[in-house]
Amino acid sequence: MSARPPFARAHVDRAVHHRGDDAWLASAWENSESRVIVVDDGRALVADDHLIWTPTASAPPGDRLFLGVPSDSSAAGYFAVAATLPDAQSLLDGARPASLREVGAELDGTDAGLLAQAAALSQWHSRHRFCPQCGAATVTAMGGHLRRCVADGTEHYPRTDPAVIMLVTDPDDRALLGHQPSWPAGRMSALAGYVDAGETLEQAVAREVLEEVGVTVDEVSYVGSQPWPFPSSLMLAFNARAVSASVHVDGVEISEARWFTREELIEEVASGALRLPMRASVAYFLIAQWFGPAFAAMSRMSPYDAAPLS
Repeated sequence: MSARPPFARAHVDRAVHHRGDDAWLASAWENSESRVIVVDDGRALVADDHLIWTPTASAPPGDRLFLGVPSDSSAAGYFAVAATLPDAQSLLDGARPASLREVGAELDGTDAGLLAQAAALSQWHSRHRFCPQCGAATVTAMGGHLRRCVADGTEHYPRTDPAVIMLVTDPDDRALLGHQPSWPAGRMSALAGYVDAGETLEQAVAREVLEEVGVTVDEVSYVGSQPWPFPSSLMLAFNARAVSASVHVDGVEISEARWFTREELIEEVASGALRLPMRASVAYFLIAQWFGPAFAAMSRMSPYDAAPLS
């Protein structure tokens, strides 16, 4: 198993120093080696296990988002354009629109990181067309990493909402998984929730577990993080050890929660009674780390091993 969550594999040079250089950005856009993807509500065109990049000259009108530079070029750039994807009839053979949820685990580190950034930025722009201070229109700046109010000049930056996700285990090394009412029947996952204002990450872990399933935890340890741009979360992964084992679900966020041994997880996945989280999620990563090396083979029995592609 990978030592990092799926979208934490990115190794893109974001070239932050170019964002405020309009002349360089314009030159990079005109560079024949630069490439662009169209992003539409978090979806881009993919074929097999890679993004479909095209020359910038073929890009439709829309907000231009500067994503970074290739490792082998100092003059070209990676860009995204927030626009409507072409209809199915005009797509190349094998191309399809897909979101990071659907294909993130299959993309390589470069494509996964670039799509995560593009999806987050494009969705932030679509929700921040007007200034929160005066209501006037805002325009893009800094290569798409800022919006500026046309009336009062205030600057507004992309928002990231921290959320904790935790795999709770007990002294017998059983894992606690829960089911949200909105999910398909049988789907179980790690517990998660947003960080409150003025709260530490460790406090958020303990509070969310206690609120959702009535279990007290300690020994909270950080595992890793990855962006989750649906539309703007940063998932911060933890392990936590249960002090109490009795489960009392809140009935709102979580409708069912149970302790699982590895043997019980295998049995229920094999029978179809239990569906695992999608492979692009941090929850899948946490469960895999707890389960051990055999998890990848076992998880292929689950209908959530690969998310739908449309």
